[in-house]
Amino acid sequence: MKLKKAIDRIPGGLMLVPLLLGACVHSFAPGAGKYFGSFTNGLITGTVPILAVWFFCMGATIDLRATGTVLRKSGTLLVTKMLVAWLATIIASSLLPIDGIKTGLFAGLSVLAITTSMDMTNGGLYAAVMQQYGTKEEAGAFVLMSIESGPLVSMIILGATGVAFFEPRLFVGAVLPFVIGFTLGNLDSALRELFGRCVVPLIPFFGFALGNGIDLNVIVKSGIPGVLLGLGVIVITGIPLILADRYIAGGNGAAGLAASSTAGAAVANPSIIGEMIPHFKPVVPAATAMVATACLVTALLVPILTAVWSKRARMKAGLSERTDEDTGPLPQPLGAHE
Repeated sequence: MKLKKAIDRIPGGLMLVPLLLGACVHSFAPGAGKYFGSFTNGLITGTVPILAVWFFCMGATIDLRATGTVLRKSGTLLVTKMLVAWLATIIASSLLPIDGIKTGLFAGLSVLAITTSMDMTNGGLYAAVMQQYGTKEEAGAFVLMSIESGPLVSMIILGATGVAFFEPRLFVGAVLPFVIGFTLGNLDSALRELFGRCVVPLIPFFGFALGNGIDLNVIVKSGIPGVLLGLGVIVITGIPLILADRYIAGGNGAAGLAASSTAGAAVANPSIIGEMIPHFKPVVPAATAMVATACLVTALLVPILTAVWSKRARMKAGLSERTDEDTGPLPQPLGAHE
């Protein structure tokens, strides 16, 4: 059976399939973890420790010894995405109740869902798309995008907008594994390679654990709002990213559009933040489901939109086809996340 190949055909499948399986366990056998106890219970309920290890390994993959062009492009996209998410959070916090919308078409939508869906780019998707439609420098520009990984950026945005207050120790606790991994990875390339190999294999494990906190009814209810949220991510973050890529990073806008996605790993952030801020806990299940839906929607649409944009940009520039010299192997090692 070629299960891995089947999962890979689903956008964000390595994260979303285990999450759905976990949701099935929670919905049909909610007491399974306590019943079996021991390691099985740890696998079902171990979201935080699994994510801590993943976050550490993600930090280790970042190598700042990249070319100036790569860092310029990566930094431009990173800062723009964060600023847009910050502005979106400010606007949402003034319009939405802290416990989210309860009824109507947008039921389940909350500030937490909006922030966590917009502040984290699917780096793996970006790299794959730009490897096909951009230059090797643009493909390698996701080198800094791993900084978005984990709850830190979401915490900073929510704290800066006054939506939530995080004690300094919580900020330190959230970023410390990442910093330690980053430090070790840059001190020794062998450690970077060792820990980097763990990043992708850990994704289905924390996806399954996250799913065990979601009722399938919540996923069904979040369908339409989640799709609308995904479309909103592309439009709201995509336009500024395209402009930043063209006028700051010197690109044709394709890299900016390719970065207008929601990372699969962002699905974990509502749960982590809910553990730190109790008043967010009631909206965590809906926010998690909506972010997962937004991840799927953006993973489906962003490559198509980027391909169309890239083709038109090249035609406008008088280039008929992309040549082999336009791209090449990605700079290694790089930090990627789904």
